Amino acid sequence: MVQTISAKELARKVLNHEDLFILDVRNTDDFDDWKIEGRNVKVHNTPYFDLIEGIDPILEELPKEKDIYVVCAKGGSSEFVAEQIEEAGFKDVFSIEGGMKAWSEHLEPVKIGSLKDGGSIYQFVRIGKGCLSYLVESKGEGAIIDTNRMIGQYEEFVSGKNIKIKALLDTHLHADHISGGRELAEKAGAEYYLPPLDAGEVTFEYNPLKDGDEVVVGSTVIKALYSPGHTIGSTSFIVDDQYLLTGDILFIDSIGRPDLAGLAQDWVGDLRQTLYERYKELADDLIVLPAHYMGIDEMNDDGSVWEKLGTLYAQNHGLQITSEEQFRRTVTENLPPQPNSYQEIRQMNMGKISPDIEEQREMEIGPNRCAVR
Repeated sequence: MVQTISAKELARKVLNHEDLFILDVRNTDDFDDWKIEGRNVKVHNTPYFDLIEGIDPILEELPKEKDIYVVCAKGGSSEFVAEQIEEAGFKDVFSIEGGMKAWSEHLEPVKIGSLKDGGSIYQFVRIGKGCLSYLVESKGEGAIIDTNRMIGQYEEFVSGKNIKIKALLDTHLHADHISGGRELAEKAGAEYYLPPLDAGEVTFEYNPLKDGDEVVVGSTVIKALYSPGHTIGSTSFIVDDQYLLTGDILFIDSIGRPDLAGLAQDWVGDLRQTLYERYKELADDLIVLPAHYMGIDEMNDDGSVWEKLGTLYAQNHGLQITSEEQFRRTVTENLPPQPNSYQEIRQMNMGKISPDIEEQREMEIGPNRCAVR
């Protein structure tokens, strides 16, 4: 029986910067679109169909003195290839359970820091997709921001810390991943909040969150700051006057794209105003916590993703463009491909369609593409 490793176990190895060798046996197109990444991760791709008759095509690529981790789309093909590698005399060979689908769904909680009242803020790193969500915890109450659809992992975490979920907030109507905010709010008996300018087509009830509105969790204040540009309703949150949750407006080494509703030319001006005026008025020592990261290089040593606002104004490429005309050109001419199934994801986040869990997984396969390149 071939050895296996879970996505959770592998994530800890990646975040601990262990030296890893991964054999990805998916089709090359899928591999080129999206792969497991890490500071000390080497990944080799040879499709499964090239290995059905044996592993001779990759023998020279396999390390003799290191563990080998084999991954496929769902976990079946990787087990077959891992068995062949073991039979060839390699000792420590592991198949990654659930393949890239499981990798896409794992959330790794990292504590970002403490709040003034003794509470805490946690970042949930969705390492397989680059999504970041947050738990603000104060006096036994919690609010989760930009919740992913795998709500069981949040439930397990807050249960272990005896936290009652009071509020679920989305910074905007997401187009790259399915929000779990409304579902978790219903299960937890909590309130769900969404910026109203993004909610014109939603089919469900929600609490509108406008500029200056406050949500109180325990004794911690989460204040809404209207910050359009990625979407017309994009709203940032200032937590405890220490943390700035920017959604998909500002990342560590990039800025948000304004085109996922087909309105790039209309929204690029809003994006510039948010980045070069609204945020500019805020304190430089605010810790920026984005809803996504673009690459492993944006991670800190502990696996968290954050930076001070003042540092980003000094270093982030998207904040160094002085000319408005050049900014418009840079943003509209450097857009990556649209996220996979982004129209269907928007429809689901509006409540207009209800695909089953396997369909949801397929909709989310692939990397996030929320940033300007």
